Amino acid sequence: MTPPIPVEHHLRVARTARYFVLGELRGAAEVWIALHGYAQLAEPFARAMAPALGDGRVIVVPEALNRFYLDEPTKRHTPASPVGASWMTVQDREHDISDYVHYLSGLAAAVTQDAPDAQLTVLGFSQGVATACRFAALGTARVHRLILWAGSLPTDLPTDRGHQVFKGASVVYVAGHADALITMKFAQREVAALAERGIAATLLEHDGGHSLNSELLRQLASSRRVR
Repeated sequence: MTPPIPVEHHLRVARTARYFVLGELRGAAEVWIALHGYAQLAEPFARAMAPALGDGRVIVVPEALNRFYLDEPTKRHTPASPVGASWMTVQDREHDISDYVHYLSGLAAAVTQDAPDAQLTVLGFSQGVATACRFAALGTARVHRLILWAGSLPTDLPTDRGHQVFKGASVVYVAGHADALITMKFAQREVAALAERGIAATLLEHDGGHSLNSELLRQLASSRRVR
């Protein structure tokens, strides 16, 4: 007898998402939403974002909805076991993308209630780059500046909008000379790919590896639109 074939279904459910805030939201002139990379968590990423904090600038760091243990799969997990989070994988990716775009749009609406005139900067690091791009392109928030730090552009962005795929947001791409994952040559290709769509992205470089750079964060924070 042939075994039955499972039939895939989907059910939308409510989730409780965690995020961290640096600074005071009420009356803020700038709100940054910073998206961590693969296997990271929001709280340590928020600490790494602290150099960008300043008067009138608030940093909001949401955590991806898919958490997992970083230990070996066969190891017995304990309360001390390290944990990371991921925005998506290849499994059921379309629904994960839809879910996090909806999540981030709701977050942006919630955190800007007390700062309705604030300019919104979205920073994505590593896996967070693709997340940031999709959020800027598909979400409901008006993004003023998009900072893409050491990650890959998603290949599934809308193709019918041309240079307006990010709705007019200025774009900065950041890469490190010692980054073994995202090389400078790769970063240059990504910037060129944006240029082919009519999007003028500024390439900023630092001497470090695959991590945030405090001095460059301060530089980015000193200007709302780096060109």
